[in-house]
Amino acid sequence: MEIGDRALDSNDIEKERGITILSKNTAVRYQGKQINILDTPGHADFGGEVERIMKMVDGVLLIVDAFEGTMPQTRFVLKKALDQHLTPIVIINKVDRPGARPDEVVDEVLDLFIELGADEDQLEFPVIYASAMNGTSSLDSDLATQEHTMDPIFTTILDTIPAPVDNSDEPLQFQVAMLDYNEFVGRVGIGRVFRGKVKVGDQVTVMKLDGSQQNFRVTKLFGFFGLQRVEIEEAKAGDLIAVSGMEDIFVGETVCPVDNPEALPVLRIDPPTLQMTFMTNTSPFVGREGDHVTARKLEDRLKMQLHTDVSLRVEDTESPDAWVVSGRGELHLSILIETLRREGFELAVSRPKVIYREIDGVLSEPFESVIIDTPDEYSGAIIDSMAQRKGEMTNMETGNNGQTRITFSTPTRGLIGYDNQFLSMTRGYGILNHTFEEYKPVIRNWEPGRRNGALVSINQGKATTYAIMGIEGRGVIYVDPGTEVYEGMIVGQSSRERDISVNITKGKNMTNVRSSNKDQTATIKKPTHLTLEESLEFLNEDELLEITPESIRLRKRILETNAREKAAKAAKRANS
Repeated sequence: MEIGDRALDSNDIEKERGITILSKNTAVRYQGKQINILDTPGHADFGGEVERIMKMVDGVLLIVDAFEGTMPQTRFVLKKALDQHLTPIVIINKVDRPGARPDEVVDEVLDLFIELGADEDQLEFPVIYASAMNGTSSLDSDLATQEHTMDPIFTTILDTIPAPVDNSDEPLQFQVAMLDYNEFVGRVGIGRVFRGKVKVGDQVTVMKLDGSQQNFRVTKLFGFFGLQRVEIEEAKAGDLIAVSGMEDIFVGETVCPVDNPEALPVLRIDPPTLQMTFMTNTSPFVGREGDHVTARKLEDRLKMQLHTDVSLRVEDTESPDAWVVSGRGELHLSILIETLRREGFELAVSRPKVIYREIDGVLSEPFESVIIDTPDEYSGAIIDSMAQRKGEMTNMETGNNGQTRITFSTPTRGLIGYDNQFLSMTRGYGILNHTFEEYKPVIRNWEPGRRNGALVSINQGKATTYAIMGIEGRGVIYVDPGTEVYEGMIVGQSSRERDISVNITKGKNMTNVRSSNKDQTATIKKPTHLTLEESLEFLNEDELLEITPESIRLRKRILETNAREKAAKAAKRANS
């Protein structure tokens, strides 16, 4: 079977960002045996995908760069795998890369296994050395032994990973680990047959999460071959399959025979830690660039997302055109926003907020384990900046290559908006990764946020070079000359703590009097263009982010200048 350059990270957003967002499964035939392979995301924001996948597999392939070594995000997925007592195989990839150090990297991997509490069997992991780009692999770190084959990997899988237990003659147990949705067949449950057999047409029972039972008939069964989903008539223990016919099946529920209802342990999924308000677009430019702008279409699309993303929550609000959407982190929610805008939706979203929980009578907030790799000269500034965000340093290691690794325990709200500051401090040479740690008591009398105010347009029109020249000394400009703006739209960041209202559409007055000097070409600094994530980090409580298929605009909640200033004065009086 011929495939493209990327078999698994195949959708546009995954290709652009270079990350895995959705878990995917494929199957290969080798030496007469079928090997099911599932690819999981590495980022903690998509941990809901990882936790479910670990229940479906018998072993893991840990792929590590021969130059970079173990990365902070490696810890998250590996910890989940070791906790499930899965059998590991380590693949040292990119052994042909200049500066590759495969033997040292194997030592780093061993240290990481020990640190994460691997048992003795897991510490005896086999190692394969490979170059995926060249299609070569071998069991030796010597580059000269590389051959154009992946046989060492497949052979090691067959020799090392235990085969599924063959208990096909026992009563059926099939547990749903992933969900898909199809307009023709409805919700599709994807999972593993842990016991017994299932056929098309079987009458079965779903053991619901709430303890209830629901009967249904299996209308279609799908197996996996290569990257394709193929229709099959029967599946048995050990198979990974997709089943349709269930209207409202959910992740973690068990499908059993009607006469033998026995549920498997429910899958644990970490709860959301961050939430935002999604609402219909109400700016003066609404409907110019998007196809879907109504509240009904946006609500239907958000509810449809719940069919496949079990880490997401969507709640109604008092307003009929606004919903509270909760997820695992900024990246989780920003990927959803990016998906919506690519589908033609227009919407507005608020600043991300952490979700507080009451644990044993104590109000608690989420904390993250933050691992930072930085050149030595920036470590002092990073420690100081993290201390301001209530980050507690738990470990610091200085390497021989001029790099320092620092570990912090930091409240999630302290990390909102930190990425830009971090990149500026480290001149782009730092690497920051964070994963959810636990809920801890709330830190009182502290509220992080943007310190500088915004430059806000006072009228509607097109931004001019002449106007930008007059206001660029007041802060950082975010719009190009010729960009259409409206009253209340944020066009830059103020150099002061307060907002500044500006006229960015003002043109140069034309006269018939010629200057004695030769006219000079007007020049301005190159405006700063914020990404979607940077725009979300920029937001304050009184601001929104307008998102359309073509544009991302920052704006104030109250667009009219006079009304906004009155509201600000009233809020100041109320707080004093």
